[in-house]
Amino acid sequence: MSSSSVAVDPDAPEPEVEIRRSTRRRRTVSAYREGDRIIVLVPARLSAQEEARLVADMVARVQRSTARRKSPGDVELGADAERLSRRYLGGLARPTSVRWVDNQRTRWGSCTPTRGTIRLSSRLAGMPAYVVDYVLLHELAHLLRPDHSPAFWELLGGYPRLEEAKAYLDGVAFGAGLPAADDDASDVDDAEEPAS
Repeated sequence: MSSSSVAVDPDAPEPEVEIRRSTRRRRTVSAYREGDRIIVLVPARLSAQEEARLVADMVARVQRSTARRKSPGDVELGADAERLSRRYLGGLARPTSVRWVDNQRTRWGSCTPTRGTIRLSSRLAGMPAYVVDYVLLHELAHLLRPDHSPAFWELLGGYPRLEEAKAYLDGVAFGAGLPAADDDASDVDDAEEPAS
């Protein structure tokens, strides 16, 4: 596999694009974001013209996907995280990023304490605000306590609708045929989940 790097637009704050050519890859082209870069995987046999066309198309797709994920909803989510941290955690939980994700099918939220990142499932969209606040506060508390110990639950003890929000989520899970949230289940990750 060989690779090269190209700047998408040197005048704009666009990410760097790295093209990785593979002799094993025959027809498919794929792309994903890795930090500030967009990685595009292409077959090694492509002509320069075909490669340029496909790379431009894949970069545009990744950028559209990123724009959807970094929607105003993410900005609002970050403001909500700050508000909840101040009110219930003394402002001690300070995430580096808070965002909605589409790839969480069995968890309402997750976090990576070592990176300070929090992700909430887009399945929460449309649920009552107190439920979303509970999930966000739960993940904020994991930045301070990456477990479900009694000390962790003490951090959440000041949230007035804690039991109501947990019951709501259990009801949604039951109605969807999913297992109920287990207070001992891990929603703390050691590494960042790939975005979908």
